[in-house]
Formats: sequence, structure tokens, C-alpha cells
Amino acid sequence: MSRLTKGRVLIAAGSDPSGGAGIQADIKVVTALGGYAMTAITALTAQNTKCVFDIHSVPITFLRKQLELILDDIGTDVIKTGMLHSGLVIDVIVDVIQNKARDIPLIVDPVMIAKGGGCPLLDLDAMQVLKDRLIMRAHLLTPNLPEAEYLTGLAINNLDDMYHAAELLLSLGPSAVLLKGGHLLSETVIDLMVTKDNLHEFRSPRINSNNTHGTGCTLASAIATGLAQGLSMKDAVSRARKYVFTAIATAPRYKTAGYGPLNHVHTVIENI
Repeated sequence: MSRLTKGRVLIAAGSDPSGGAGIQADIKVVTALGGYAMTAITALTAQNTKCVFDIHSVPITFLRKQLELILDDIGTDVIKTGMLHSGLVIDVIVDVIQNKARDIPLIVDPVMIAKGGGCPLLDLDAMQVLKDRLIMRAHLLTPNLPEAEYLTGLAINNLDDMYHAAELLLSLGPSAVLLKGGHLLSETVIDLMVTKDNLHEFRSPRINSNNTHGTGCTLASAIATGLAQGLSMKDAVSRARKYVFTAIATAPRYKTAGYGPLNHVHTVIENI
């Protein structure tokens, strides 16, 4: 991998003080894959690997200022959203995109519930705003199965259900949907990517590991980096899945109360 930084990625998401997910993971991922990470923090969280205990929202006017100043100065090649938590936050993101980044590819990771539980990461009254204003503008939507169930109202228990849910998610307006199948209990993890004209299955063996904190944030940011670097959607997803697979396989295995962190820097270590 080239040591030259290439590909600007602007991430709007919440902070995770444990370092495994959220903005902290996003920065690690983009940097480890050779991109340039920029951030607009939507909220501070009090959490560890076990649970999200509390959320402190960033003032809406301050969030807008973060986004606008970055776009007016450095610019970006891709925008990626993570935890947005309220309708007001989603409205600001959409308004700024419409005014300053209408043609920039948008990756939407619809973060709703932390893996370990605790405070919901998306207010219930924000769900419709997410559908009506943000998802319809997405270049790629990256839900896991619980998130897809919330968005579609379907129970997803098998691969056929995944196909049905992916098509329903596509009808919400995104250009592409990557429905992640990791929550299905099987030896092979299957992710479905659907567009208006194509469908592709990505498969990988399951790693039996408890070190999976932040896998959704990590995968979406890795895809965003690939797109910012000029990869096709399929190649960006393929590279991102391989990156996450190795990050789980080589996780540091810290003794934690919940789901342990990934090894986000495995690409860096390989090149030392």
C-alpha cells in the first residue's frame, strides 16, 4: 500500500471514548487505509465496551459550523455519516449537503443501537426524518440486520429475508444498499449489495470472536475511503470487508467488560 495520503473523507458522527467505534474508529480506519480523515462531531457519549451510558448532544449551530468550515476550506471527496441521534441533527446534515456538497458521494451508516445496549443512538422520532431526508440521498446505505428490521418493519431470519429487506431498503431512495448479514447465525457471513441494476453477494468465513466493537463504523468508513480513492463501489466494499476481517482476526484481545476493540492499525503494522 502506498504511504501517500489520498482521498478526503468527512465523517459526521458521535464520539466513542473507548476508541473502538464512532469518530475515534473512523479516523483510525481512514488513516490506516491511506486516506485523510476530517470530522464533524454530532454528540459526545459516555460509553465503554459494555454499554452506552449517556449522550451529550453538540449544539446544532456548532455542528453546522463544523461542517461548513471544513467544506469551505479543505473540501472532501466523500461524506460518511454515523451516529446522528436526532431529527435536528439529520436536518442540519442534509441542509449543509444540499447547500455545499450536493454532488459529493454520501455513505449513510444508520447507527441506531450500540452492540452492547444502553441509550438508543437514534431517537424514535428521528426515524422518519432519516428515511425522508437522508437515506434517499445516500450513495450507499450500510445497515446491519437489526437496523434493517427497524427501517423496513420486517423480521429477517434468513438469506431470503435479506433479499426482500434489501429491495425494500433500496426503494427508500439510496443508489445502493449493503445489507450486512453478520447477525445471522451461520459459519459464513453474507453481505448483500443491491442497486437498481445489480445484486452481489460478498461471503467470508465467520470469525468466532468477541472483539467486534465498532465493526459497522469501521466497515462504512473503510468503504468511504475506497470510494474517495477512486475505487469502484464493488472494489471499495471488497477491500473494506477484507480490512475488517483482518482487524477482527488480529484484535488485541484486551480484557473488557463487553465487546472488545478491533485492530484498526494492522495495515500500518504490516508496513513498519
